[in-house]
Amino acid sequence: MLERTDVLSIPYLKKTTFTGSCGGLRFRFSLIKKELPPEDGAEKGKEAEQLEVVAWEGPYGFDVTPEEEMQRLETEFSEEGVQEGIAWLNGLWEQEPEKWAAAKNNWKKRY
Repeated sequence: MLERTDVLSIPYLKKTTFTGSCGGLRFRFSLIKKELPPEDGAEKGKEAEQLEVVAWEGPYGFDVTPEEEMQRLETEFSEEGVQEGIAWLNGLWEQEPEKWAAAKNNWKKRY
């Protein structure tokens, strides 16, 4: 199970991506910017910062795992968003603990 101390700070996440794992549950926290709809008369909307949390089955890293095998959560880029992401990841683990525990040694799966 992940705890808040397992994920780095908001200032860190503002600058770069954070990846980690809990058994075979791989995860990534990153800042994404989404364009909001334009307001009255504006050509372009403002950007909103969001936190994207991605989970996938190990043992391989993010770059080689097919998109269709990833699960995503988008939430606000804040301390509350980080805590929501941790709770979401813990929920994934609790739903299928055997799957995630076995994934860390599943080197036969190739991409």
